[in-house]
Amino acid sequence: MRIALNDQQTDCAEAITLHALLEQQGLLTPGIALAVNDAIVPRGQWSEHVLQDGDSVLLFQVIAGG
Repeated sequence: MRIALNDQQTDCAEAITLHALLEQQGLLTPGIALAVNDAIVPRGQWSEHVLQDGDSVLLFQVIAGG
């Protein structure tokens, strides 16, 4: 299966969750947020959200402001 992770094509196993993908890529760190196909996925759903072939995953640092 092929997905785009931060605009770079990545091959991964079928039926991989967001949490598993981040763990596999060494990207599971505090203070990050994710969007799949331009829709934010809450952190509590990462272990349940199964990626599909062709999905686009964007990872970004959360920055507090005021």
